[in-house]
Amino acid sequence: MLGPGGMPANVLGIVLAGGEGKRLWPLTADRAKPAVPFGGNYRLIDFVLSNLVNAGVHQICVLTQYKSHSLDRHISTTWRLSSVLGQYITTVPAQQRLGRRWYTGSADAIFQSLNLVYDEKPDYIAVFGADHVYRMDPSQMIAQHVATGAGVTVAGIRVPRVEAKAFGCIDSDESGKIVGFLEKPSDPPAVPDDPEVTFASMGNYVFTADALVDALRADAEDGDSDHDMGGDIIPRMVKDGDAHVYDFADNIVPGATDRDSGYWRDVGTIDAYYDSHTDLVSIHPIFNLYNMRWPIRTATPPLPPAKFVDGGIAQDSIVGAGTIISGAIVRRSTISPGVTVQNGAEVSDSVVLPGARIGRGAVVRRAILDKNVVVPDGALIGVDLALDRARYTVSPGGVVVLGKGVTAL
Repeated sequence: MLGPGGMPANVLGIVLAGGEGKRLWPLTADRAKPAVPFGGNYRLIDFVLSNLVNAGVHQICVLTQYKSHSLDRHISTTWRLSSVLGQYITTVPAQQRLGRRWYTGSADAIFQSLNLVYDEKPDYIAVFGADHVYRMDPSQMIAQHVATGAGVTVAGIRVPRVEAKAFGCIDSDESGKIVGFLEKPSDPPAVPDDPEVTFASMGNYVFTADALVDALRADAEDGDSDHDMGGDIIPRMVKDGDAHVYDFADNIVPGATDRDSGYWRDVGTIDAYYDSHTDLVSIHPIFNLYNMRWPIRTATPPLPPAKFVDGGIAQDSIVGAGTIISGAIVRRSTISPGVTVQNGAEVSDSVVLPGARIGRGAVVRRAILDKNVVVPDGALIGVDLALDRARYTVSPGGVVVLGKGVTAL
């Protein structure tokens, strides 16, 4: 049975949102990685949920584990679909159904939550990651999966071979069948039609439900397994000849431009998170938040419009609702809702999360200020990196990060 647009009607979405996000510290000191704010209005999880919902996947379970309160609250207050139509997005914490233990890996998270599959009885299961920034129409990937009859289809993005060593890499033949799945190989395999390009796994999978259940059960009995989707489940199914690749370049998103088509970023590090914000504020953005034909959905707080007073200006920047820029200058920055930038302050090339306060005459350069950070009058952030390293977190790329609620020195 098919739903709108030829989409299989019985598809269950599972979003893996249990990771600690250690490389995003201190932004993940008090929250799960998928709950980290992004792009002014959003949280990272809004991107995958928007893609699934826009594509017609309306039964979605979000598997959580670490520091999940703000993530649970965001989903419960923001992502409410129609129960009358049997639609839902629900968070599922580690339930310890199989003993007193937490999830030991992403595959174990699904294995411990198979009651969700048994209850819903889907024909297909879309298992997507929760912390990437991109637009994608998953229905096209699901349609290819159904057409090939594969047990699993893995989304692959084309990356230069010289850069592919940092990813899980897909080795496929001309038919799209995966013949090898390699984790961070020293010699990445080329795609069949381009010797200089490799398929890197995006961490998005579509399974035939029975095939996934069988693979999870076999993996659970394997004492040598790390119980990881990319590291164990996919190689197991590749070995069985039951895996195909989906070329992300074939995905057509309504409203996409030539410039932002095919955009996908893993924002797993501070520098990657910062660079993705730089993509947003360029004059012709590499990732366009303003594509209303495929919206990134979220709930916005009941705040008044942004206000610029006493000569305050913002250039090449995103400025959220409720922000007041008073006699200050903001350049090439993302300013989230509810921020105050006071007279004489200068903020440049920075990401400022909700509720931050930047005092009179303060200077903030190449910095990330987490929620409710206070920068006192005259304080300097990002001016003297040697001093900043003694006080705050500084990324390998020289981005200064102040954690949630910190008052700068």
